Amino acid sequence: STGKQTKKQALADLNSVNQLVKVFIHSQQQSSIIRRKMMSPMSRPDGPGEQGTLNMPPVVARIQNQTEDHKTPICVLMVGMAGSGKTTLMAQLQESTYPDEDEEVEEGAGDEEKEESQAEKTEKDATDSNVEDKGAKQSEGENDGKSKAAESQTPALSPAGTKQPAYCVNLDPATLDVPYDVSIDIRDTVDYKQVMQQHNLGPNGAIMTSLNLYATKFDQVIGILESRADKNTMAEYLLVDTPGQIEAFTWSASGQILTEGFASTFPTVMVFVVDTVRCASSPNTFMSNMLYACSIHYRTRLPLVIAFNKSDVVSHEFALEWMKDYDAFQEALDNARSNDSTGSTGFYDSLTRSLSLVLDEFYRQFSKNACGVSAVTGDGISDFWQIIQNAATADFEEYLEDIKYRIEEQEAKKKAISRAEVRRMQQDMQGGE
Repeated sequence: STGKQTKKQALADLNSVNQLVKVFIHSQQQSSIIRRKMMSPMSRPDGPGEQGTLNMPPVVARIQNQTEDHKTPICVLMVGMAGSGKTTLMAQLQESTYPDEDEEVEEGAGDEEKEESQAEKTEKDATDSNVEDKGAKQSEGENDGKSKAAESQTPALSPAGTKQPAYCVNLDPATLDVPYDVSIDIRDTVDYKQVMQQHNLGPNGAIMTSLNLYATKFDQVIGILESRADKNTMAEYLLVDTPGQIEAFTWSASGQILTEGFASTFPTVMVFVVDTVRCASSPNTFMSNMLYACSIHYRTRLPLVIAFNKSDVVSHEFALEWMKDYDAFQEALDNARSNDSTGSTGFYDSLTRSLSLVLDEFYRQFSKNACGVSAVTGDGISDFWQIIQNAATADFEEYLEDIKYRIEEQEAKKKAISRAEVRRMQQDMQGGE
């Protein structure tokens, strides 16, 4: 009986592995479908000559066709390690995009005062008028009052993005609750606990499998977002929350599919949320976070914004100084080594010093896209949005240039392969003769 149970367990494990393989293969097939949709020919030529025939992603035409009244939304991908306050910052960012209630109350009060003064004026004019015109003027005043009352009760529709709260998407299948108003949630499609039970997976494996399953239907999500953007019902910002297990999203195939899906549809900015308190406690922790930020940038090639969170507890100025001043960071390392009870000066210390010199060029590029924010008090949120706007315009152009270069490179490789096959066929034909 023990042997039969072992055999059944082995068969169950084998079936689970086969299901995971099928899911992975299906996600890869869906990835190629999404890429083909992303590289659809542009409706508007990019330029003269061969550049106009390049299959550029739809975001290029969307940027070119945007107007002042109909701007394309900016996608903000929030990435951060567990405990960095990424999800709380998402809630604060969405709250900052809500219309100011005080302004609405003041506008409503102003409308009521205007309405009362207009009613008093109408009543006075009606009293001073002739008897024959009295009834007509009273009815006109009533109609005036009703129309103004209706206007004051109807909420003012503002241009897209100015008064609409940010559109939030949750891609973390393992979270129990989110503190923001989510519009599209992965938990509505994939059951994280059921994935763990069915496939006998741990927490990280279940997150990656859930993302793989979600990636197979992600073209439908992109279709919904495109429809809202085309109808001018999308907010100015599209906020995307990702799993706290950062490597499950940034270094997985499904994470790359989701990222490329967003970047091919809207101007996209990657935001790396850093725990300022932990960086202040150790320069080595700061260097680890900067290495992760560098790897994320070179993995996605998207514009990167570094948000030093929890600035209400510890100011982020020291981090900006370390990024801009090499000597200041070396001094901080010396102080940390002198305060260390063990007094260790081993490989880790020398590695950190060497990396600080290597990343000096990285700091020069991204120190302008670094800011301090507080997810609790909301400090620095206005500066954060300004940096996002700059990154979505200037820095995203570099991403599009990189895409154009890669497309041209792929086209050149295809032509080279075709020419080589033609030459091989000609040689075979000549050899046969």
